[in-house]
Amino acid sequence: MRSYSLSTLSRLLVLFALAAVLVACSGSANNEPAASSASSSTASSGNPELDALIQAAQAEGQLTTIALPHDWCNYGEMLSTFKEKYGVTINELDPNAGSGDELEAIRANKGNTGPQAPDVIDVGFAFGPQAQAEGLIQPYKVATWDSIPADLKDADGHWYGDYYGVLAFQVNTDVIQNVPQDWADLLKPEYKGQVALAGDPRTSNQAIQSVYAAALANGGSLDNAAPGLDFFAQLNSAGNFVPVIAKQGTLATGETPIVIRWDYLGLTDRDTFGDNPETAIVIPANGVFGGVYVQGISAYAPHPNAAKLWMEFLYSDEGQLIWLKGYCHPIRYNDLVARDVIPQDLADRLPSAELYAQAVFPTIAQLDAAKVLITERWDSVVNVDIQE
Repeated sequence: MRSYSLSTLSRLLVLFALAAVLVACSGSANNEPAASSASSSTASSGNPELDALIQAAQAEGQLTTIALPHDWCNYGEMLSTFKEKYGVTINELDPNAGSGDELEAIRANKGNTGPQAPDVIDVGFAFGPQAQAEGLIQPYKVATWDSIPADLKDADGHWYGDYYGVLAFQVNTDVIQNVPQDWADLLKPEYKGQVALAGDPRTSNQAIQSVYAAALANGGSLDNAAPGLDFFAQLNSAGNFVPVIAKQGTLATGETPIVIRWDYLGLTDRDTFGDNPETAIVIPANGVFGGVYVQGISAYAPHPNAAKLWMEFLYSDEGQLIWLKGYCHPIRYNDLVARDVIPQDLADRLPSAELYAQAVFPTIAQLDAAKVLITERWDSVVNVDIQE
């Protein structure tokens, strides 16, 4: 499939926008009134190509997202800012869906223009090439394409890294007095019935990579994730593993007082909770695992121009800084630093860079191999079914 950039789409988008406006004026029920009114009030960006895309997106009137919890990477602000800035309605599908669920949503809605068909996805690194191989995503290159690291994007624009973090322990210190500092600590008897994952390792990227990270601290490597499964089997046999998907509420109530999840989620919770409950965010002494997520546009997107505008917003300086406010390191972080566009008050809130010095980042091939191993062998090795 051919990849079209913002500049090459310019003329086509202008034609599309004009045609769509004519349809809207004829009373088509497929266009939201809010979008047509916003198109006349939104100020020009100063970029004719972007303005054409904005008009085309507003003519479509809607963007359908999936798996974007408002407390994940500051997506709440990202979504509200996009809606206010462009006047495009956002239909939010299951915010707690995993990366595998996102791909399944595209598969299940091929050719469907209804409300259950996602336009865009935000998935774990390994799921980008998988979606591309299945023909589930279409190529598109944002205006800031050149500042996205080459090894974190598909050369043709099917998928591209968006942000990264490291896996950490989020601990409710109102319940846990002796805070674990490393993976081995989680096996101690004092943590019986207290350790949980933030997803199901058979479908959730975050959970898959949590198992992968455990492997690094237990005799495994980026090329051998099997010890991670053995670790969780031990954790389950010891009675320390809680077989439910941990959420903000289960952490706060003490049902899952130790949660393995991305550092940026824990840091956001720390700000949100304050002292009710007190929480600690621990980057383990060993097995510091860095994880990248990627964006993509569905090959069957009912609102393709709104999807492209969403990508332009995410990868603009404004969008990248919104992610950074949520403690997610945006993929263009080095570019932002080099141009000195990160506000000082925001920089002061971020953890010290030294905490991330040990982080390792697997390649796509390593992630693919680990994902297959963990998803296929979880039931046989760990033998526990995780509940919502």
